[in-house]
Amino acid sequence: MRGVLRDNQKNGGYAGFGSGMAGAGQGAVMGQQLGQPQQTDPYARPGQPVGARSMTIDDVVTKTASTLGVLIVTALISYFLIHQNEGLAMPLLLVGGLGGFVLVMIATFGRKQDNPAIVLSYAALEGLFVGAISFVFANYVVVGVSAGMLIGQAVLGTFGVFGGMLIVYKTGAIRVTPRFTRMLFAGLVGVIVLILANLVVGFFNGGEGLGLRSGGPIAIIFSLVCIGLAAFCFLIDFDSADRLIRAGAPAKAAWGIALGLTVTLVWLYVEILRLLSYFNSD
Repeated sequence: MRGVLRDNQKNGGYAGFGSGMAGAGQGAVMGQQLGQPQQTDPYARPGQPVGARSMTIDDVVTKTASTLGVLIVTALISYFLIHQNEGLAMPLLLVGGLGGFVLVMIATFGRKQDNPAIVLSYAALEGLFVGAISFVFANYVVVGVSAGMLIGQAVLGTFGVFGGMLIVYKTGAIRVTPRFTRMLFAGLVGVIVLILANLVVGFFNGGEGLGLRSGGPIAIIFSLVCIGLAAFCFLIDFDSADRLIRAGAPAKAAWGIALGLTVTLVWLYVEILRLLSYFNSD
């Protein structure tokens, strides 16, 4: 999951943010002395075309907001369509989930994390998935709780965790070190292995699997572990943004940050929604 941003961090062409900005200022002065037109873009770096500039925190905020906006709109459309025709629930869930997964793989292994078309298409597909799975949990799984209340609690919980981890990162309470990253990656691999094992075993015992999604104590513990891992993944996302900004990465690299944050937010939302359903089901 964190592979969405790893390739950008390793790109040597993004190095030298401080010296690059100094060089840009010197270049502008020399250009004036030689009678050349002054470069008007304050973010432009040596070797970049005129008009190109380095990524800023504003780029990250804007691109992330755009990506989440597309996801939210398509999620609302998906929920409304299923409300009108419940037979659309499974098709939209599968198309959105599988389509989003394929695009993340293309972005990661094809090194197209900074492609806005791929990022926004992922957001649209994932919106279909989020709308469908929200409808299923809120209307078929839980009992005695309105759909709006359950979904609202999941949304508040998701952004609450996001805000909390942003504070943790900014205060330096938890530092993103290579050791921390390795431990988090190991945890993610372990979760994936357990999910696959649960799926395989479920084929032979009537869908119960290892009990990771049955709603019992094991399922609750597993969801809490997933929520914890997703929360820590935000620290990797924030650190990736900081590193790219300091390295003077091109502005378009902000799309990669937006993609990583959106992937983590969706995973966290689904796990919180699932956990809430355990406490409100039969």
